[in-house]
Amino acid sequence: MRIDIKSYLEDNGLTIYVIAKKSGYGYTTLHKSFNKKQSSATSINLRDIEAIAKAQDIEMWRVLRELELHYLK
Repeated sequence: MRIDIKSYLEDNGLTIYVIAKKSGYGYTTLHKSFNKKQSSATSINLRDIEAIAKAQDIEMWRVLRELELHYLK
């Protein structure tokens, strides 16, 4: 299962810089995570979901639901 995280960010008007600033996580850490090729060994992790949720002031489960419903490849 792969997630099209770049489309999610674009559709929600988010950038890695904005997410880093609002979530308190480092830009480099998030940039590496969001720009890597996903495989069964490397997936979006909870830190990434938490950062996205914090940047939008919503709960993590809402981000997860949106990704599951609309952004699975």
